[in-house]
Amino acid sequence: MLSLVASHHDLDLSVLERLSADTHAVGREIVTASESIAGAVVLATCNRFELYLDVADAADADAARTAVAGTVAARSGYTAERVADALAPATGPRVVEHLFAVASGLESMVVGEREIAGQVRRALTAARRDGTTTSDLEGLFQSASRASRAVEGRTGLGAAGRSVVGVALDLVEDGLPDWSDVRCLLIGTGSYAGASLAALKARGCQDVLVYSASGRAGQFAAQRGVTAATDDLAASLAGVDLVVACSGASGAVLDVDALIRARSAEAALGARPLAVLDLALQHDVDPGVGELPGVRLVSLTTVAEHAPDGHSATVAEARALVEEQAATFERDLRTRQWNPPVVAERRRVLEELGLAVDDLPEREGRALRRRVRSALHAPTVRAREAARAGDAAAYAAALAELAAVEVPRPAVSTPAR
Repeated sequence: MLSLVASHHDLDLSVLERLSADTHAVGREIVTASESIAGAVVLATCNRFELYLDVADAADADAARTAVAGTVAARSGYTAERVADALAPATGPRVVEHLFAVASGLESMVVGEREIAGQVRRALTAARRDGTTTSDLEGLFQSASRASRAVEGRTGLGAAGRSVVGVALDLVEDGLPDWSDVRCLLIGTGSYAGASLAALKARGCQDVLVYSASGRAGQFAAQRGVTAATDDLAASLAGVDLVVACSGASGAVLDVDALIRARSAEAALGARPLAVLDLALQHDVDPGVGELPGVRLVSLTTVAEHAPDGHSATVAEARALVEEQAATFERDLRTRQWNPPVVAERRRVLEELGLAVDDLPEREGRALRRRVRSALHAPTVRAREAARAGDAAAYAAALAELAAVEVPRPAVSTPAR
Protein backbone atom coordinates (compact mmCIF):
# COMPACT_ATOMS: atom_id res chain seq x y z
CA MET A 1 0.00 0.00 0.00
CA LEU A 2 1.25 3.46 -0.94
CA SER A 3 -0.16 6.85 0.05
CA LEU A 4 0.64 10.23 -1.48
CA VAL A 5 -0.41 13.10 0.75
CA ALA A 6 -0.69 16.87 0.41
CA SER A 7 -2.33 18.79 3.24
CA HIS A 8 -2.73 22.17 4.91
CA HIS A 9 0.07 21.21 7.31
CA ASP A 10 2.67 21.67 4.58
CA LEU A 11 1.07 23.53 1.67
CA ASP A 12 -0.84 26.72 1.03
CA LEU A 13 -4.54 26.20 0.35
CA SER A 14 -4.13 27.69 -3.12
CA VAL A 15 -1.73 24.85 -3.96
CA LEU A 16 -4.20 22.28 -2.64
CA GLU A 17 -6.90 23.89 -4.75
CA ARG A 18 -4.90 23.33 -7.92
CA LEU A 19 -3.84 19.81 -7.00
CA SER A 20 -7.50 18.91 -6.42
CA ALA A 21 -8.65 19.98 -9.87
CA ASP A 22 -10.89 17.38 -11.55
CA THR A 23 -10.45 15.01 -8.61
CA HIS A 24 -13.16 12.59 -9.69
CA ALA A 25 -11.20 11.55 -12.79
CA VAL A 26 -7.78 11.07 -11.21
CA GLY A 27 -8.27 7.67 -9.59
CA ARG A 28 -9.87 6.13 -12.66
CA GLU A 29 -7.15 7.45 -14.96
CA ILE A 30 -4.15 6.32 -12.93
CA VAL A 31 -5.55 2.81 -12.48
CA THR A 32 -6.32 2.57 -16.19
CA ALA A 33 -3.01 4.00 -17.35
CA SER A 34 -0.57 2.43 -14.89
CA GLU A 35 0.17 -1.29 -14.71
CA SER A 36 1.84 -0.80 -11.33
CA ILE A 37 -1.37 0.48 -9.66
CA ALA A 38 -4.10 -2.08 -9.00
CA GLY A 39 -6.47 0.30 -7.22
CA ALA A 40 -6.84 3.87 -5.98
CA VAL A 41 -8.97 5.89 -3.58
CA VAL A 42 -8.75 9.69 -3.78
CA LEU A 43 -9.57 11.73 -0.68
CA ALA A 44 -9.96 15.43 -1.47
CA THR A 45 -11.36 17.85 1.12
CA CYS A 46 -11.09 21.54 1.86
CA ASN A 47 -7.69 21.03 3.47
CA ARG A 48 -6.14 17.91 1.91
CA PHE A 49 -5.54 15.99 -1.28
CA GLU A 50 -4.54 12.37 -0.70
CA LEU A 51 -4.26 9.25 -2.84
CA TYR A 52 -4.24 5.73 -1.45
CA LEU A 53 -2.87 3.23 -3.93
CA ASP A 54 -2.85 -0.55 -4.02
CA VAL A 55 0.58 -1.25 -5.46
CA ALA A 56 1.28 -4.96 -5.87
CA ASP A 57 5.01 -4.77 -5.25
CA ALA A 58 7.09 -2.30 -3.25
CA ALA A 59 9.45 -2.15 -6.22
CA ASP A 60 6.61 -0.53 -8.21
CA ALA A 61 6.24 2.41 -5.81
CA ASP A 62 8.46 4.77 -7.82
CA ALA A 63 6.61 3.97 -11.05
CA ALA A 64 3.31 4.58 -9.30
CA ARG A 65 4.47 7.97 -7.99
CA THR A 66 5.61 8.97 -11.47
CA ALA A 67 2.24 7.97 -12.97
CA VAL A 68 0.31 9.92 -10.34
CA ALA A 69 2.50 13.01 -10.72
CA GLY A 70 1.92 13.03 -14.48
CA THR A 71 -1.85 12.62 -14.15
CA VAL A 72 -2.25 15.33 -11.50
CA ALA A 73 0.11 17.67 -13.35
CA ALA A 74 -2.01 17.49 -16.48
CA ARG A 75 -5.00 18.83 -14.54
CA SER A 76 -3.35 21.22 -12.09
CA GLY A 77 -1.08 23.13 -14.45
CA TYR A 78 1.92 22.34 -12.27
CA THR A 79 4.88 20.40 -13.62
CA ALA A 80 5.12 16.72 -12.75
CA GLU A 81 8.19 17.53 -10.66
CA ARG A 82 6.26 20.12 -8.63
CA VAL A 83 3.42 17.66 -8.05
CA ALA A 84 5.82 14.91 -6.99
CA ASP A 85 7.43 17.29 -4.47
CA ALA A 86 4.02 18.27 -3.07
CA LEU A 87 2.77 14.69 -2.54
CA ALA A 88 4.58 13.14 0.43
CA PRO A 89 4.84 9.34 0.05
CA ALA A 90 4.33 6.72 2.75
CA THR A 91 4.17 2.94 2.72
CA GLY A 92 3.21 0.12 5.05
CA PRO A 93 2.15 0.90 8.63
CA ARG A 94 2.56 4.67 8.14
CA VAL A 95 -0.24 4.60 5.55
CA VAL A 96 -2.59 2.89 7.97
CA GLU A 97 -1.88 5.13 10.94
CA HIS A 98 -2.17 8.30 8.86
CA LEU A 99 -5.54 7.38 7.33
CA PHE A 100 -6.90 6.32 10.73
CA ALA A 101 -5.79 9.68 12.17
CA VAL A 102 -7.33 11.55 9.23
CA ALA A 103 -10.66 9.71 9.55
CA SER A 104 -10.71 10.51 13.28
CA GLY A 105 -10.27 14.25 12.66
CA LEU A 106 -6.78 14.38 14.14
CA GLU A 107 -5.12 15.77 10.99
CA SER A 108 -7.83 18.28 10.16
CA MET A 109 -7.58 22.05 10.05
CA VAL A 110 -9.99 21.99 13.01
CA VAL A 111 -8.82 19.04 15.09
CA GLY A 112 -11.67 16.71 15.93
CA GLU A 113 -13.98 17.89 13.13
CA ARG A 114 -16.93 15.60 12.39
CA GLU A 115 -17.24 16.01 8.63
CA ILE A 116 -14.06 14.18 7.71
CA ALA A 117 -15.42 10.76 8.73
CA GLY A 118 -18.18 11.12 6.14
CA GLN A 119 -15.71 12.36 3.54
CA VAL A 120 -13.57 9.25 4.06
CA ARG A 121 -16.62 7.02 3.55
CA ARG A 122 -17.64 8.93 0.42
CA ALA A 123 -14.12 8.63 -1.02
CA LEU A 124 -14.43 4.84 -0.81
CA THR A 125 -17.93 4.96 -2.31
CA ALA A 126 -16.62 7.03 -5.23
CA ALA A 127 -13.81 4.52 -5.82
CA ARG A 128 -16.36 1.69 -5.87
CA ARG A 129 -18.46 3.61 -8.39
CA ASP A 130 -15.42 4.22 -10.59
CA GLY A 131 -14.25 0.61 -10.27
CA THR A 132 -10.89 1.57 -8.74
CA THR A 133 -11.13 -0.02 -5.31
CA THR A 134 -9.60 -3.38 -4.32
CA SER A 135 -10.15 -5.74 -1.41
CA ASP A 136 -7.10 -4.32 0.39
CA LEU A 137 -8.29 -0.73 -0.06
CA GLU A 138 -11.79 -1.74 1.04
CA GLY A 139 -10.37 -3.27 4.20
CA LEU A 140 -8.18 -0.24 4.90
CA PHE A 141 -10.95 2.35 4.50
CA GLN A 142 -13.60 0.35 6.33
CA SER A 143 -11.18 -0.13 9.23
CA ALA A 144 -10.43 3.61 9.19
CA SER A 145 -14.14 4.31 9.62
CA ARG A 146 -14.31 1.86 12.53
CA ALA A 147 -11.30 3.55 14.11
CA SER A 148 -13.05 6.92 13.76
CA ARG A 149 -16.13 5.59 15.54
CA ALA A 150 -13.96 4.08 18.28
CA VAL A 151 -12.20 7.41 18.84
CA GLU A 152 -15.48 9.30 19.08
CA GLY A 153 -17.05 6.65 21.31
CA ARG A 154 -14.15 6.44 23.76
CA THR A 155 -12.88 10.03 23.80
CA GLY A 156 -15.91 12.05 22.72
CA LEU A 157 -13.67 14.03 20.37
CA GLY A 158 -15.98 14.04 17.33
CA ALA A 159 -19.00 14.63 19.54
CA ALA A 160 -17.58 18.01 20.59
CA GLY A 161 -19.05 19.47 17.40
CA ARG A 162 -15.83 20.98 16.10
CA SER A 163 -15.92 21.85 12.43
CA VAL A 164 -14.58 24.30 9.88
CA VAL A 165 -18.01 25.90 9.55
CA GLY A 166 -18.29 26.07 13.35
CA VAL A 167 -15.05 28.03 13.67
CA ALA A 168 -16.09 30.29 10.76
CA LEU A 169 -19.44 31.04 12.40
CA ASP A 170 -17.70 31.80 15.67
CA LEU A 171 -15.52 34.37 13.89
CA VAL A 172 -18.49 36.36 12.54
CA GLU A 173 -21.00 35.83 15.32
CA ASP A 174 -20.28 39.11 17.14
CA GLY A 175 -21.21 41.17 14.08
CA LEU A 176 -24.54 39.41 13.47
CA PRO A 177 -28.01 39.91 14.95
CA ASP A 178 -29.29 37.25 17.31
CA TRP A 179 -29.23 33.91 15.48
CA SER A 180 -33.03 33.73 15.54
CA ASP A 181 -33.08 36.97 13.52
CA VAL A 182 -30.27 36.15 11.08
CA ARG A 183 -31.21 35.80 7.41
CA CYS A 184 -28.71 33.53 5.67
CA LEU A 185 -28.03 32.68 2.05
CA LEU A 186 -26.47 29.22 1.66
CA ILE A 187 -24.69 28.68 -1.66
CA GLY A 188 -24.38 24.99 -2.51
CA THR A 189 -26.38 21.78 -2.21
CA GLY A 190 -23.71 19.13 -1.61
CA SER A 191 -22.82 17.20 1.51
CA TYR A 192 -20.86 20.12 2.96
CA ALA A 193 -23.81 22.44 2.41
CA GLY A 194 -25.91 19.96 4.38
CA ALA A 195 -23.39 20.02 7.24
CA SER A 196 -23.30 23.83 7.14
CA LEU A 197 -27.09 24.03 7.29
CA ALA A 198 -27.11 21.71 10.29
CA ALA A 199 -24.57 23.96 12.04
CA LEU A 200 -26.69 27.03 11.32
CA LYS A 201 -29.86 25.41 12.64
CA ALA A 202 -28.03 24.22 15.75
CA ARG A 203 -27.31 27.87 16.56
CA GLY A 204 -30.94 28.88 16.05
CA CYS A 205 -30.78 30.24 12.51
CA GLN A 206 -34.01 29.27 10.74
CA ASP A 207 -34.32 31.87 7.97
CA VAL A 208 -32.15 30.21 5.32
CA LEU A 209 -32.31 30.62 1.55
CA VAL A 210 -30.52 28.05 -0.59
CA TYR A 211 -28.99 29.05 -3.92
CA SER A 212 -27.59 26.64 -6.50
CA ALA A 213 -26.22 27.57 -9.89
CA SER A 214 -26.89 23.98 -10.98
CA GLY A 215 -30.63 24.17 -10.26
CA ARG A 216 -30.71 21.74 -7.33
CA ALA A 217 -31.79 24.25 -4.68
CA GLY A 218 -35.49 23.30 -4.81
CA GLN A 219 -35.01 19.64 -3.92
CA PHE A 220 -32.33 20.38 -1.31
CA ALA A 221 -34.47 23.02 0.39
CA ALA A 222 -37.67 20.94 0.34
CA GLN A 223 -35.93 18.00 1.98
CA ARG A 224 -34.55 20.17 4.78
CA GLY A 225 -37.37 22.57 5.54
CA VAL A 226 -35.76 25.75 4.21
CA THR A 227 -36.44 27.99 1.21
CA ALA A 228 -35.00 27.80 -2.30
CA ALA A 229 -33.66 31.09 -3.64
CA THR A 230 -34.45 32.39 -7.11
CA ASP A 231 -32.02 31.96 -10.00
CA ASP A 232 -31.06 35.63 -9.63
CA LEU A 233 -28.21 35.57 -7.13
CA ALA A 234 -28.08 39.36 -6.76
CA ALA A 235 -31.80 39.45 -5.93
CA SER A 236 -31.38 36.59 -3.46
CA LEU A 237 -28.81 38.62 -1.53
CA ALA A 238 -31.38 41.28 -0.60
CA GLY A 239 -31.78 41.60 3.15
CA VAL A 240 -29.21 38.93 3.92
CA ASP A 241 -26.98 39.14 7.02
CA LEU A 242 -24.83 36.09 6.30
CA VAL A 243 -23.65 34.20 3.22
CA VAL A 244 -22.23 30.70 3.58
CA ALA A 245 -20.69 29.54 0.30
CA CYS A 246 -19.65 25.91 -0.06
CA SER A 247 -20.69 24.76 -3.52
CA GLY A 248 -17.26 23.61 -4.66
CA ALA A 249 -17.98 24.93 -8.15
CA SER A 250 -15.12 25.64 -10.50
CA GLY A 251 -14.76 29.40 -10.30
CA ALA A 252 -16.38 32.07 -8.17
CA VAL A 253 -20.16 31.88 -7.79
CA LEU A 254 -20.42 35.16 -5.89
CA ASP A 255 -18.48 37.95 -7.58
CA VAL A 256 -17.96 41.57 -6.66
CA ASP A 257 -20.41 42.92 -9.26
CA ALA A 258 -23.30 40.77 -8.04
CA LEU A 259 -22.76 41.88 -4.47
CA ILE A 260 -22.41 45.54 -5.44
CA ARG A 261 -25.74 45.34 -7.29
CA ALA A 262 -27.43 43.71 -4.33
CA ARG A 263 -26.10 46.22 -1.83
CA SER A 264 -26.80 49.19 -4.12
CA ALA A 265 -30.46 48.24 -4.11
CA GLU A 266 -30.43 48.51 -0.31
CA ALA A 267 -28.41 51.72 -0.21
CA ALA A 268 -31.43 53.97 0.26
CA LEU A 269 -32.32 52.07 3.42
CA GLY A 270 -28.71 51.78 4.53
CA ALA A 271 -26.98 48.54 3.61
CA ARG A 272 -26.63 46.31 6.63
CA PRO A 273 -23.31 44.71 7.58
CA LEU A 274 -22.73 41.42 5.77
CA ALA A 275 -20.63 38.43 6.76
CA VAL A 276 -19.50 36.13 3.93
CA LEU A 277 -18.02 32.68 4.62
CA ASP A 278 -16.18 31.12 1.68
CA LEU A 279 -15.72 27.49 2.75
CA ALA A 280 -14.91 26.06 -0.68
CA LEU A 281 -11.36 25.06 -1.50
CA GLN A 282 -11.88 26.24 -5.09
CA HIS A 283 -13.15 29.63 -4.02
CA ASP A 284 -16.89 30.22 -4.34
CA VAL A 285 -16.39 33.91 -3.54
CA ASP A 286 -14.25 36.43 -5.38
CA PRO A 287 -11.65 37.61 -2.78
CA GLY A 288 -12.41 41.20 -3.85
CA VAL A 289 -15.74 40.87 -2.01
CA GLY A 290 -13.86 41.34 1.26
CA GLU A 291 -12.79 44.84 0.22
CA LEU A 292 -16.36 46.14 -0.13
CA PRO A 293 -17.59 48.50 2.61
CA GLY A 294 -19.50 46.75 5.37
CA VAL A 295 -18.54 43.25 4.19
CA ARG A 296 -16.44 40.83 6.23
CA LEU A 297 -15.04 37.86 4.30
CA VAL A 298 -13.88 34.72 6.13
CA SER A 299 -12.10 32.10 4.04
CA LEU A 300 -10.54 28.74 4.83
CA THR A 301 -7.24 30.54 5.34
CA THR A 302 -8.89 32.67 8.04
CA VAL A 303 -10.30 29.54 9.67
CA ALA A 304 -6.87 27.90 9.66
CA GLU A 305 -5.40 30.92 11.44
CA HIS A 306 -8.06 30.79 14.18
CA ALA A 307 -8.57 27.03 14.55
CA PRO A 308 -8.43 25.81 18.17
CA ASP A 309 -5.27 24.21 19.48
CA GLY A 310 -5.06 20.45 18.91
CA HIS A 311 -2.90 19.52 21.90
CA SER A 312 -5.42 18.75 24.63
CA ALA A 313 -5.46 15.62 26.79
CA THR A 314 -8.46 14.39 24.80
CA VAL A 315 -6.54 14.70 21.55
CA ALA A 316 -3.57 12.87 23.07
CA GLU A 317 -5.89 10.06 24.17
CA ALA A 318 -7.38 9.92 20.67
CA ARG A 319 -3.94 9.69 19.07
CA ALA A 320 -2.99 6.82 21.38
CA LEU A 321 -6.20 5.03 20.43
CA VAL A 322 -5.50 5.55 16.72
CA GLU A 323 -2.04 4.02 17.17
CA GLU A 324 -3.62 1.05 18.94
CA GLN A 325 -6.25 0.59 16.22
CA ALA A 326 -3.63 0.87 13.47
CA ALA A 327 -1.38 -1.69 15.16
CA THR A 328 -4.31 -4.12 15.45
CA PHE A 329 -5.09 -3.65 11.75
CA GLU A 330 -1.46 -4.33 10.84
CA ARG A 331 -1.38 -7.50 12.95
CA ASP A 332 -4.59 -8.80 11.42
CA LEU A 333 -3.41 -7.93 7.90
CA ARG A 334 -0.08 -9.65 8.43
CA THR A 335 -1.83 -12.74 9.78
CA ARG A 336 -3.97 -12.93 6.63
CA GLN A 337 -1.01 -12.34 4.32
CA TRP A 338 1.22 -14.91 6.03
CA ASN A 339 -1.49 -17.50 6.51
CA PRO A 340 -1.63 -19.15 3.02
CA PRO A 341 1.63 -21.17 3.45
CA VAL A 342 0.37 -22.38 6.83
CA VAL A 343 -2.93 -23.42 5.30
CA ALA A 344 -1.12 -25.15 2.43
CA GLU A 345 1.04 -27.25 4.76
CA ARG A 346 -1.94 -28.22 6.89
CA ARG A 347 -3.91 -29.17 3.79
CA ARG A 348 -1.03 -31.36 2.57
CA VAL A 349 -0.83 -33.22 5.87
CA LEU A 350 -4.59 -33.63 6.23
CA GLU A 351 -4.91 -34.96 2.68
CA GLU A 352 -2.20 -37.52 3.43
CA LEU A 353 -4.00 -38.35 6.66
CA GLY A 354 -7.24 -38.96 4.80
CA LEU A 355 -5.54 -41.44 2.50
CA ALA A 356 -3.80 -43.19 5.39
CA VAL A 357 -6.87 -43.77 7.56
CA ASP A 358 -8.75 -45.25 4.63
CA ASP A 359 -6.41 -48.24 4.89
CA LEU A 360 -6.71 -48.63 8.69
CA PRO A 361 -9.28 -50.13 11.02
CA GLU A 362 -11.52 -47.50 12.59
CA ARG A 363 -9.84 -47.55 16.00
CA GLU A 364 -6.35 -47.19 14.59
CA GLY A 365 -7.58 -44.47 12.23
CA ARG A 366 -8.95 -42.40 15.14
CA ALA A 367 -5.67 -42.75 17.00
CA LEU A 368 -3.69 -41.64 13.95
CA ARG A 369 -5.93 -38.61 13.45
CA ARG A 370 -5.32 -37.54 17.07
CA ARG A 371 -1.53 -37.86 16.73
CA VAL A 372 -1.33 -35.99 13.46
CA ARG A 373 -3.66 -33.17 14.52
CA SER A 374 -1.67 -32.81 17.72
CA ALA A 375 1.54 -32.55 15.70
CA LEU A 376 -0.04 -29.81 13.56
CA HIS A 377 -1.48 -27.75 16.42
CA ALA A 378 1.58 -26.30 18.12
CA PRO A 379 3.50 -25.13 15.02
CA THR A 380 0.26 -23.71 13.54
CA VAL A 381 -0.30 -21.61 16.66
CA ARG A 382 3.35 -20.49 16.71
CA ALA A 383 3.23 -19.52 13.03
CA ARG A 384 0.10 -17.39 13.48
CA GLU A 385 1.41 -15.76 16.65
CA ALA A 386 4.67 -14.96 14.85
CA ALA A 387 2.68 -13.47 11.96
CA ARG A 388 0.74 -11.18 14.31
CA ALA A 389 3.99 -10.10 15.95
CA GLY A 390 5.79 -9.66 12.64
CA ASP A 391 8.53 -12.08 13.76
CA ALA A 392 9.73 -13.45 10.43
CA ALA A 393 12.33 -15.78 11.96
CA ALA A 394 9.87 -17.42 14.35
CA TYR A 395 7.33 -17.71 11.53
CA ALA A 396 9.85 -19.41 9.25
CA ALA A 397 10.80 -21.85 12.01
CA ALA A 398 7.17 -22.75 12.70
CA LEU A 399 6.47 -23.15 8.98
CA ALA A 400 9.49 -25.47 8.65
CA GLU A 401 8.16 -27.54 11.53
CA LEU A 402 4.81 -27.82 9.77
CA ALA A 403 6.56 -28.87 6.56
CA ALA A 404 8.32 -31.63 8.49
CA VAL A 405 5.08 -33.20 9.72
CA GLU A 406 4.55 -36.49 7.91
CA VAL A 407 1.76 -39.02 8.12
CA PRO A 408 2.93 -42.60 8.67
CA ARG A 409 1.43 -44.89 6.07
CA PRO A 410 0.27 -48.34 7.20
CA ALA A 411 2.50 -51.20 6.12
CA VAL A 412 1.10 -53.11 3.16
CA SER A 413 1.22 -56.82 3.83
CA THR A 414 2.01 -59.20 0.97
CA PRO A 415 0.21 -62.53 0.66
CA ALA A 416 2.32 -65.59 1.61
CA ARG A 417 3.35 -67.94 -1.26
